[in-house]
Amino acid sequence: MPTAHAADKHPAIGVLLREWRGVRRMSQLDLAHESGVSGRHLGFIETGRAQASREVVSRLAEALSLPLREQNALLLAAGYAPHYGESTLASPSMERLSQAIGLILRHQEPYPAFVISRHFDVLAANDAAVRINAFLLEGQQSAHANLLHQVFDPQDFRRVILNWPEVAAKFIRQLQDELVAAPSDRKARQLLADVLKYPDVPAAWRLRQLGPEPEPVLTMVFKSRAGPLRFFETITTFAAPRDVTLDELRIDCAFPADEHTASVCARLAAGELM
Repeated sequence: MPTAHAADKHPAIGVLLREWRGVRRMSQLDLAHESGVSGRHLGFIETGRAQASREVVSRLAEALSLPLREQNALLLAAGYAPHYGESTLASPSMERLSQAIGLILRHQEPYPAFVISRHFDVLAANDAAVRINAFLLEGQQSAHANLLHQVFDPQDFRRVILNWPEVAAKFIRQLQDELVAAPSDRKARQLLADVLKYPDVPAAWRLRQLGPEPEPVLTMVFKSRAGPLRFFETITTFAAPRDVTLDELRIDCAFPADEHTASVCARLAAGELM
């Protein structure tokens, strides 16, 4: 049974449903049809005149294609306990996952690979990433554990990204898209506000651009004493996750975009470049 005091601590379910319908561009009738809930009952849930059962909340969440964290939020708003757990990578339940991630990172050698959270925090990296980062920054340590701050801070990786406007615009677009998908994510909203404060960030980036989609593959070009290094990235996510942490993890693998970059990575791995 739902508990009234639990619901009081969270936004009303009707508020969340209306927000998510707006994000998904679904009418109340659309959501009722997709979830198998009668339009009348859904209307009563949104106005607070009816209590949604746990099953109905789950069906609504599925019809809205909500991330696991947002499904939990919808359950809490209805007065129910969250369905999905949120474990750390160090927890026993995530041991096999951690082993799989470690295997992917090692197999990416001699090219960089990172484990990134939904808020672009760098949770882990392989040895190649450490070597190449040190090479690009000439031994200086990054001041940030967050990828976006690394890209936008003029004293960090920004100063060695030769095509910074294209790279930064891509990350801003990605963060803004995630905010559209999860408008209640306060941490993501604060992250966006923080990176937009850095010097020389175009004012136009403060508004989400609705123009053509960016190119599917972006080559990042870095300045180095061995000449320009060019990488493109692939993103790995986990299918059918049953844990919030797993749902939000991604593995970012960088690959050389030319033979020169591949050669420099190999020489760094062999200790030939210091």
